[in-house]
Amino acid sequence: MISSMTGFARSEKGYLWGHVSCEIRSVNHRYLELNIKLPDALRVAEGKLREILKSQLGRGKVDVLIYVKQEPGQTGEIDEHALRSLAASLDLVQQYMPTASPSNTLDILQAPGIVKAKSPESSVLLTAVEPLLEQALLALKKNRLREGESLYQCLDERLAAIMLHVDTLKSRLPKILFDHQERFKNKLANLKNEIDPDRLEQEIVIQVQKADVSEEIDRLEAHVKEARAILEKKEPVGRRLDFLMQEFNREANTLSSKSISSETTRIAMELKVLIEQMREQVQNIE
Repeated sequence: MISSMTGFARSEKGYLWGHVSCEIRSVNHRYLELNIKLPDALRVAEGKLREILKSQLGRGKVDVLIYVKQEPGQTGEIDEHALRSLAASLDLVQQYMPTASPSNTLDILQAPGIVKAKSPESSVLLTAVEPLLEQALLALKKNRLREGESLYQCLDERLAAIMLHVDTLKSRLPKILFDHQERFKNKLANLKNEIDPDRLEQEIVIQVQKADVSEEIDRLEAHVKEARAILEKKEPVGRRLDFLMQEFNREANTLSSKSISSETTRIAMELKVLIEQMREQVQNIE
């Protein structure tokens, strides 16, 4: 089943030392482009996290945000520079306001910047982040598959519509060519100059061959068959489908340029509309 390149997923979990969350957003892109935002403590693990993403995703512009929030009140280290600055400030206050109540030790420790929260080790963070990333990736892939099912239905309906037009043209092509041949004969019959019968027959054959779109019809049928086969593959197929849309469009243009009847022109235009609709949908397929 095909997969869309558009999706969003989030996973989070709380620990004694804090809270970790992982968000993944993806949109369509020609290749796989990964943008990962990590806490400084996890920078050393960026390569490993990037490999996990590459193993699960084929295409798309993917933004990954991993956020770590430490719980307040966690034990940590005293910032001696901040403590000296606070002590100097308190001494200055006592000089100008001797009657002011002195701060106790607990108040000082709770002052902003005095105690620096002790960050978990990188290995601890990585142990917490890896399963969350895997969980978010699983949810993202499910979302992309769910949207892929909708894209599959859209493409399947348009492929069926293309085949309907192709079958219509195929059934009516003999009459279209016969009418064209008769019109050509009538035009030549109205000429006053006598025409060599052999030469006339050759010209009729040439004109019919130029107007015959049997090959284009056969190729369109083959393209529809190939498209359906690609849609059933269990791998990223967006690039293949994108190339196939170009081939579809080429045949529709040839039909239009070789048209010798209003019906052929109408069918060619209908095919172009359907192919363009498919092409737009294919841009979102992984």
